[in-house]
Amino acid sequence: MSEPIRAEIVAIGTEMLLGDLIDTNSAFIANQLKAIGVNMYFKTIVGDNLDRIVFAIGQSHDRSHVVITSGGLGPTVDDMTRQGVARVMGVDLEFRQDLYDYIDAYFNRRGFKMTENNRQQAFVPAGATVIENPRGTAPCFYCEDEKGLIIVAPGVPHEMRYIIGERAIPIIQEKFDLGEVIRTRVLKTCGLGESRVDQIIGDLFRESVNPSIGVLAHPGQVDVRITARAESVEKAEEMIDVLDGKVRDLLGFAVYAVGEVTLEEEVAQLLDKKKNSL
Repeated sequence: MSEPIRAEIVAIGTEMLLGDLIDTNSAFIANQLKAIGVNMYFKTIVGDNLDRIVFAIGQSHDRSHVVITSGGLGPTVDDMTRQGVARVMGVDLEFRQDLYDYIDAYFNRRGFKMTENNRQQAFVPAGATVIENPRGTAPCFYCEDEKGLIIVAPGVPHEMRYIIGERAIPIIQEKFDLGEVIRTRVLKTCGLGESRVDQIIGDLFRESVNPSIGVLAHPGQVDVRITARAESVEKAEEMIDVLDGKVRDLLGFAVYAVGEVTLEEEVAQLLDKKKNSL
């Protein structure tokens, strides 16, 4: 079996460090990577500082096969992802007339005049492969060397989702031999605290590597997450089924649902089934 592909996310933007913006982009990207069997070991948030951007991307590129960045592709002075990636790759930025023309046309189609600062969005690291972005003005790109890929996506969520889902994931699948998938199942429990759940299923946690098991506490409930890696979805689900049964045997009626069902929704369904109400 080939070495599992490792990926990292570098989310760029001071607003996330200050708590003014929640990084939802990384959750979407991580789910997309999980679906194609790519491991995620690290995620980094870095502010709008060129030296720190270079450090964060460079560190990720040194230890992972794929680095995906989000943010920092706008036309303002604090958008420095292009420069950061160029420095990591050891190349200069180059002006692309085709990208400039694309951005200009994007504005014209919407009845606006492009301002001069948008010109910087037509620069990409020398040797980069451009990824067209029909959802916005920021052309995206990826760079490749012997270490792996750096894929650069926008920070605007609807643009990012398109670039990652429709462009980046197929690029990763083309570049790497992804012979496995990763599947996850979440068992919802209530009536037991996190420490009690851990005490009951602790041996499973220590003994299980693939599938693996994890515990996450929420107000009034505890999630038990089972994750499996296998050569097919069917095989991964079979592996999860085995551990699922062991967890249910140990936790009994404390397991009330699977997936995203809330305790309130489950109670409402039971009441409706029994024709009762509160």
